[in-house]
Amino acid sequence: MTTKDFLTLSHAELRSLLERGHPIDPSALDDSEYRGVSLGLPAPIVALTWLTFRKTFHRDPRTGALRGWNVRMQQAGLDGPREPMRDAKGKPRCFGFYEVGDGRAYDMPVAARHGLVIDYNRAHENPRFDPIRLGRDPLVSLDEGRVERLLGWTYLDLGLARVNTPSYFLLEREGPLSYIP
Repeated sequence: MTTKDFLTLSHAELRSLLERGHPIDPSALDDSEYRGVSLGLPAPIVALTWLTFRKTFHRDPRTGALRGWNVRMQQAGLDGPREPMRDAKGKPRCFGFYEVGDGRAYDMPVAARHGLVIDYNRAHENPRFDPIRLGRDPLVSLDEGRVERLLGWTYLDLGLARVNTPSYFLLEREGPLSYIP
C-alpha cells in the first residue's frame, strides 16, 4: 500500500490493521525519526491542524528509557519538502513529549497490546495540566520484523475510562534522529 492508499481507509479498516499489526522491538526505534501522516480525521480538522508531522524516538542515556517528541512541520502535502516549523531561535518546534512503554502494561480499548504504547503522561516536559497528557498511542509494525512503516492510534486515558478517538497515524521511517531539544 502507498501512503495515499492509507488516506482512503475507513476507521474499521485502520482498526483491523492495528489489531493485526506486529510487535516492535523498542531498540529498533532508538535515535530515529519518522514522517507522520494523520489518518481518520475529518478534512476540516486536518486543515486546522496538520496532515504531516514528525515523530522521534530517542534512547535517553541517563535513564535508558525510550522517549520522543513530535515536531510541527511546514504543511507541504505528502509530496512536498519536509521542513520543520521553527521557533524564534530557529529551532524545530517540538511538542507532545512522550515515553514509550510495553503495550501489555496498558488497559487499552483495542486488541493491540502486542505493540508498544506512546504515553504522553510519562514525559515531564509536557505542562502539568496539558490535555495531551491524557493521550496514549498504541503502535504496531505493519510489516513483521521491520520498523519502516508503523501504524498508531490515539485514545484518551481518563483514569476510570478509556475514550476512543478517530485519530490514526502512519509513521514512515525517515532516518536517524537529527535534533534533540
